[in-house]
Amino acid sequence: MTDLAAVFAQKATLVSAVVHQAATRDQAFDRAVDILLAKTPMVSLMPDPGPVSAGTGETPVRTLAAPNLGTADLQYLSQACDTAGNIHLLQNGTRQFPGGIDMGVTLVDFGIADTGTLVIASDSEETRLATMLCEVHVAVLNVSDIRVSADDMVEELSAMTARTGSYTAFITGASRTADIERVLAIGVHGPLELHIILVEEE
Repeated sequence: MTDLAAVFAQKATLVSAVVHQAATRDQAFDRAVDILLAKTPMVSLMPDPGPVSAGTGETPVRTLAAPNLGTADLQYLSQACDTAGNIHLLQNGTRQFPGGIDMGVTLVDFGIADTGTLVIASDSEETRLATMLCEVHVAVLNVSDIRVSADDMVEELSAMTARTGSYTAFITGASRTADIERVLAIGVHGPLELHIILVEEE
């Protein structure tokens, strides 16, 4: 791990993110599937739980949304999900799961080491929903895309926001609020957990 990646990992950990390392993107997807299988399957509060088996005695199906993956990445992740079994992989149609999904896996554009922040182009509604409706968000970040501070990526941020209707999200740690009687609550407005997988390979 580079010095800059180490600083990013330290800062991200301070805001309750869990940081992992992977040599390749495929290894990152394998780790994401492992994280998904280790979590308790969510129980949807909506009348129709979708693909999740509810009260049938069967092994619950976990739902994984991966909206911004390219063809090769999606194919690999799909095979990993098939091998694991009982995983419903989505690339589209996240709106059909307003009660939540188990996991969202996204490729992020940049990381900011000073604050452990992720920067992701979220022009697509599917990407926005996948990062907000999931119980666990797994963000895959190339080590080469980590910058020291936001000041060091002015041109890159300008390019990301130059398009009409562009939507760039900054994500720092798991969702949290202390608005309710000043008691810190995790996951109120978004994921309960944020896992960041740092990939050495570009």
